[in-house]
Amino acid sequence: MATKSTKRHKKYEEGSRSATHRLPPLFLLFWVFSCFLWPLPSLSAAERPNVVLMVADDQGWTDFGFTKHPTIRTPRLDRLAEQSAVFPNGYVPTSLCRASLATLLTGLYPHQHRICCNDPPAGEDRSAMHPFIKTAPALPRLLAKAGYQSLQTGKFWEGHYANAGFTDGETTDKDRHISRGKPQIGRQTMKPIFDFIDRQGDKPFFVWYAPMMPHLPHTPPKRILDKYTSARRDPAQAKYFAMCEWLDETCGLLLDNLDHRKLTEKTVVIFVVDNGWIQVPVASKPHPAFGGPRGKRSPYDGGIRTPVLIRWPGHVKPGRYDDLVTTADIVPTILAACGVEAPKAMHGLSLLDVAAHKGKLARQAVFGEIYEHTSSNLNRPAVDLCYLWVRKGDWKLILDTKTRKTELYNLAKDPFEKDNRADSERERVAALTRAVEAWYASNEKK
Repeated sequence: MATKSTKRHKKYEEGSRSATHRLPPLFLLFWVFSCFLWPLPSLSAAERPNVVLMVADDQGWTDFGFTKHPTIRTPRLDRLAEQSAVFPNGYVPTSLCRASLATLLTGLYPHQHRICCNDPPAGEDRSAMHPFIKTAPALPRLLAKAGYQSLQTGKFWEGHYANAGFTDGETTDKDRHISRGKPQIGRQTMKPIFDFIDRQGDKPFFVWYAPMMPHLPHTPPKRILDKYTSARRDPAQAKYFAMCEWLDETCGLLLDNLDHRKLTEKTVVIFVVDNGWIQVPVASKPHPAFGGPRGKRSPYDGGIRTPVLIRWPGHVKPGRYDDLVTTADIVPTILAACGVEAPKAMHGLSLLDVAAHKGKLARQAVFGEIYEHTSSNLNRPAVDLCYLWVRKGDWKLILDTKTRKTELYNLAKDPFEKDNRADSERERVAALTRAVEAWYASNEKK
């Protein structure tokens, strides 16, 4: 299925360009307009796939079996990866959970959806940030127009689940980022998801599974922790490793439930992480709530990189895809699968054609932005901007917007960003700086 975003962004192939020179003018005009304006096919409720979006919380991009971690065991996600289109070069635009989750829900970058920080300015009620999601093109609200029921479980910072258009959910306006009045999804139960799916019958559904895992507190079951505990391993690292396996186990329970209900063939499953994590030793004093300095909240790959897995039997061809992708692509991808037109405000691309081996993604670079943890002005997010970053090919630039300092890394040779090449690649630094600043300036809501 050709998607709207592919048609909008894909450049003409040379062969197609030369062939059009021989077409009659009126037919050429019709052909051009049809390529850009042809709507997505209309689907009946029975034809629309179900969607399950699984979002890990605070997990490093290397910390899975399928990414070749030497110790962490994730057998269920490894199996999912074997069945999926795997995008190892995936990125979140920003490495703070609330802003990142808002992008996963809206398909918008933080400076578009305006949920750039975790908390409002001191003295302002948390509800001051809720209007942003209420007016955004949130995925559950868009899917509802196509007959979908949707369930929110786990992390959701925007007050009552209905604020984003979910028909069912857990959080209320009294919750900061997760429901505290019910058993924790993932850590304590999966029943709300299973019950929701049971109630849907033949109606299409969307499940948001965003457990607070492997996020702190790292309290894995002893049966899993014992696998990683040794005299040579720091206790904090052992607990984090065990949390990653525990998350994997819960994802397996959800996938098994789809199998049991014979829904696997009719369900799009996507796995992604909201932001990265670097575990620090237990002896670190004070123990940082955000992990190591190059992980969560940072512009380094330890904070912003994530694998993206997409499984949709019969539509997606399993394999590795090295295209540069961003979590702003997730909503356009889901909408395309469900036969729903993506709003023009979304700048992400549907990944369906790429994942079906229909060519490379029409993109050369991905961009992002990092803000302060707590907002100082909800109406002027730019004042809280700390970093801009861009990756083009193997090269990644980080721009400190306060000091104007730049860092440049060749990720093919230096995946953990230890060799700053900014001084020796001044022309590349200048070009990428212009590109990322132009991207931010052209998209920011003034």
